[in-house]
Amino acid sequence: MPGWLSELLPISILLVVVALVLARLPKVKEVEHSAAFRRRRVLNWLPLGLAYAFLYMGRYNLKVSQHVFEQMTNADGQQLMTNAGFATIFGVGTAVYGISFLLNGPLTDRFGGRKAILTGMGGAAAANGLMALTMVIFQRGGPMADSVGRNFLLLFSILYAANMYFQSFGAVAIVKVNAPWFHLRERGVFGAIFGILIALGIYFAFDWSYKIISFFGQDPHLEQASSRLTWVFAAPATILAALWVVVGIWVKNTPGDAGHEDFDTADASSEEQGKNLGAGQVIKLMLRNPVVMTIASVEFCNGFLRQAIMQWYPTFAKHTNGELGHMDGFVFKNWGLLLCIAGIVGGMVAGVISDHLFQSRRGPVVSILYGGMIVGSIVLFFAYQTSMVGWIAVLMSVLVIGVHGMLSGTASMDFGGKKNVGIVVGIIDGFVYAGTAMMALTYGLLLPDEQLNEAGKIVGPSTQASNWFAWPAAMIPFAIVGFVLALRVWNAKPQSKAASVS
Repeated sequence: MPGWLSELLPISILLVVVALVLARLPKVKEVEHSAAFRRRRVLNWLPLGLAYAFLYMGRYNLKVSQHVFEQMTNADGQQLMTNAGFATIFGVGTAVYGISFLLNGPLTDRFGGRKAILTGMGGAAAANGLMALTMVIFQRGGPMADSVGRNFLLLFSILYAANMYFQSFGAVAIVKVNAPWFHLRERGVFGAIFGILIALGIYFAFDWSYKIISFFGQDPHLEQASSRLTWVFAAPATILAALWVVVGIWVKNTPGDAGHEDFDTADASSEEQGKNLGAGQVIKLMLRNPVVMTIASVEFCNGFLRQAIMQWYPTFAKHTNGELGHMDGFVFKNWGLLLCIAGIVGGMVAGVISDHLFQSRRGPVVSILYGGMIVGSIVLFFAYQTSMVGWIAVLMSVLVIGVHGMLSGTASMDFGGKKNVGIVVGIIDGFVYAGTAMMALTYGLLLPDEQLNEAGKIVGPSTQASNWFAWPAAMIPFAIVGFVLALRVWNAKPQSKAASVS
């Protein structure tokens, strides 16, 4: 069996099992949809979901590229990217991503999720295309290549920031489009779907990008390295451009736009009457909403934890490979595959439990998942120098992806309502990436920087596992704070604005 097929097989089997489980779940009595409606809803969220997944590939390809960039030098003999350089580029990008929600959330509410996702896909494809073009210029050599090399940090910070601005439309758009298509009592299941899409995106980002690098060989010389990086950025740009056409044809903002009857979703916009509030008024209203702000604060912690695990485990394993040998282990070799499976399991379990055990309350599920993260981060602190570290990281990924699906993908619809969900997603996901930016800056300061010898091999303090104690240690306080905050929204459920303002 070909290698790529053997990797896709477990994911495919798991997705089939998930589909069967979802199909056999008892129906929620408040919700009745025709078979035709359900089929059309699949045709709406599936291309939208694939677009969101490949946006992930066009986002985390920077992390995959780091291991090749650090083999490359400019005309002055300086590395193109170090740990600190990656932290700077990624930190700038995530800060832009978070801030952009304040603009793109209201824009999505005003112009609709369909236009938002098309804008995001087009912009992200263009930004990735420009990063690929930059590597082509660098590969060809000459004065322009020298200029690119000497100004690499600034250039890629700008391009990645532009990419992340357009990427920020993705989460807002997918939740905005799906809010009118899912009743409050079935959104936990949508949260499971959202988690699966995130998981597939991570798989595309890591495993597919690493396969692109492997396809062009592991020769660290300039020409080979540049060719590998060109396609790491060009591939998602091409895929997003193709999906742009599919989304433009199939995706509709509401059931009514697709020829079906619109229905009351029983969320915070339910039975809302009167003149629409302006974006500024809605933002102020949501910023004063204790439930929304508590959820956003929980997601700030989750943003730190999620990327601390997914971004830094591969780097930790690579740098300490001489001491611990993780690069030859199953987890490192199948990191994207395992994250995908973790995301599918985490999203599925969290979503089903929320709808069918806790009557579509999200707080209890998030509290349970955060309790697991406290245990996981403490265990990781004591076990990060052992062979257990990879599997602990995988288990914690189940928890953090489950939380993200419950809050950004589901609670945002509940408490924003289909009318203002763009703004609420903007606030919540803005906090997610504020947490991610905090993670990037924290680890950029605390973790040991890599040093290369003349042969391009990593040497120095970063090769000693004991020097990475800050990696698990920094996770513990964020897990504890997130758990305490999640307990505060244990019983929270949305109320219609009509009731709240009367």
